[in-house]
Amino acid sequence: MVDGFPYEVPEEYNNMPLLKGRATVDMTVKIKDNPNVEDCVFRIVLDGYNAPVTSGNFVDLVERKFYDGMEIQRADGFVVQTGDPEGPAEGFIDPSTGKSRTIPLEIMVDGDKAPIYGETLEELGLYKAQTKLPFNAFGTMAMAREEFDDNSASSQVFWLLKESELTPSNSNILDGRYSVFGYVTENEDFLADLKVGDVIESIQVVSGLDNLVNPSYKIVG
Repeated sequence: MVDGFPYEVPEEYNNMPLLKGRATVDMTVKIKDNPNVEDCVFRIVLDGYNAPVTSGNFVDLVERKFYDGMEIQRADGFVVQTGDPEGPAEGFIDPSTGKSRTIPLEIMVDGDKAPIYGETLEELGLYKAQTKLPFNAFGTMAMAREEFDDNSASSQVFWLLKESELTPSNSNILDGRYSVFGYVTENEDFLADLKVGDVIESIQVVSGLDNLVNPSYKIVG
């Protein structure tokens, strides 16, 4: 898949971890408040064809075991969110540099050959553009970021809990503003059972790791 990747990632992001293809991960969460389910494994398919920088960043963090042992930090009926590490930093601090690693907003528009980087579709005036990876499914996965900084995403991720009838593609407040990079494909219904404080026991790549290029987790930090 890597050799046949259909476009070049912009030079300023080309040295970041990139997922040039798809990957599948299993996220095991210990659920406290559901007597019927103690441990739940969520299967997530990551789409590096349409979001190579965002997907690559996440897989790189997974391989660092960044999320293992982390709690669910938001569960409000709209989204489930995690990825804010302990301490003052709100994202991943790269041990090799001592600095926060952030990634750009990354949006693939239907009909385009490569993603748009660094600006929302609204900022670009593309009000009718259709995103290739819309917020149209229960379990849509995306990067959280600061509201007024398009390029501030680092490690915090969220999953959409609203049914697709309530969030039709490209007519909700999320499409074109946040980088979608995957979808929960198994046990997504149990996302609604997650509560703040439930623990992610592990996230493991089960296929597609060979599509990751520039992995930083192999660099001794």
